[in-house]
Amino acid sequence: MTSVSPNPAPDRSPWRALRHPAMRWWTGANLVSSAGTWMQMTVQNLLVLQITGSPAATGLSLAVQAAPGLLFGVAGGAIVDRWPRKVVVAVSQAMLGGIALATALLVGFDALNLPLLLALSAVTGLVAAVDGPATSLLGNDLVPSDDVPSAIGLGSVTHSVGRLAGVGIAGGLIALTGPAAAYLVNGLSFLAVAALVPFLRLYRRPLVEVLSEGAVPSLETAEPVPAALPPVPAELVEPLGPALRRPRRAGSLEGIRYFLGRPRLVALLGVTAVSAVFGRNYSLTLAVLVTGALAGTTQDFATVAAVLAAGGIVGAFLAGRLRKPTVGIVALLAAAGAALQVLAGLSPTFALLLVVVAPMAVVESISDTAGATVLQTDPPAAMRGRVLGVWRSASTAWGLAGPPLLGLMMELLGVRAALVVGGAVVLVAIAAGALRASRQAGSGARSASASGWVGTQRTITSTSPTTSSAAVSMNG
Repeated sequence: MTSVSPNPAPDRSPWRALRHPAMRWWTGANLVSSAGTWMQMTVQNLLVLQITGSPAATGLSLAVQAAPGLLFGVAGGAIVDRWPRKVVVAVSQAMLGGIALATALLVGFDALNLPLLLALSAVTGLVAAVDGPATSLLGNDLVPSDDVPSAIGLGSVTHSVGRLAGVGIAGGLIALTGPAAAYLVNGLSFLAVAALVPFLRLYRRPLVEVLSEGAVPSLETAEPVPAALPPVPAELVEPLGPALRRPRRAGSLEGIRYFLGRPRLVALLGVTAVSAVFGRNYSLTLAVLVTGALAGTTQDFATVAAVLAAGGIVGAFLAGRLRKPTVGIVALLAAAGAALQVLAGLSPTFALLLVVVAPMAVVESISDTAGATVLQTDPPAAMRGRVLGVWRSASTAWGLAGPPLLGLMMELLGVRAALVVGGAVVLVAIAAGALRASRQAGSGARSASASGWVGTQRTITSTSPTTSSAAVSMNG
């Protein structure tokens, strides 16, 4: 007779999130939408150059679109926490689709000028400040908690594949029909996602799990409790009494306070910020390294870019095997990526550079996916939109600061030294953070031990008279 293990091994397949039909639909829709977005971004840069003939104007349009994420990211996250997720995603996707279609009409009738394009870019960025965290969290709501790393990994793969497809299709559309077609296709892809969202079925978690996360339960997000089961513990229900009676106002400042009061999130922010500012901008640093110090061609850099993209996809799949990543894992992976960046800066030949770039892309993709999993699962459900909003504002800031700083370092030190120094800064910062965390943990353990000893002594002292009195009474 074959015995059956009562606790089967957990499924670590990177594809496990696709077991859920809603996630399959969402992944397909995201692929189409991502390809459309990259088509529009590619065409937009060319369109600005066509209208103005100025590379500076192209940079200005990208900055105008990114600015709302920096200024209003926290407010966007508060909106995500306050309203039902599916409603927010459907409305934001429909708005983005409408903006893209309006731009297509303006381009088609040759009525688009730079001020109009900048205004449309600003509105797009404003809507994206809400859409970004909402779409990220909706994907997680379609699967159980253990499958969230798989869902995030699939999202990374979808984004990478959509980017490659979108850029390629954009070139063909421009040659065949002109730039208006790219905006038209992107607008239709947004509207398709908006139409799909109401039909997605959220994963229904056990009611106790929903309450323990601080979320307001509903028939769509929580399983009903059968009568045969014991009641939900009162300590989980009582704090949510007001929330169950009326919607809670989600404040932006509350999100900032929560984020800064959560050491794990602050540590994740520090690791990611340092890595992003002093590394990761490989489209800039490796382009200069390949075409400059290594005397390569633009085709050689295209090969490096392809290796980076392929490594990112492989890393996202591997990250999908994680179940409960931690900030420590993210820091270790970021340190490994920084060490590989140092080796890339020291690579004497193009062939050796390719050997280093491949694992560097894999490691950093795993680190990004693990970090996103921590970010999206560590806070209680009722705070996740605001936490992602804080993160969006911060990541926009370092995304704007990183390239100029690295450019200045390459100008002053040379590209090889910039890569080596940047990687060393990341390694030192992570080592310093780990040392501080270790000292704090040791101090906390000693304090807890001392408190326990004092409490024991107080207990012995307080119980001794009672014991003596009892003994006297018994002997009397």
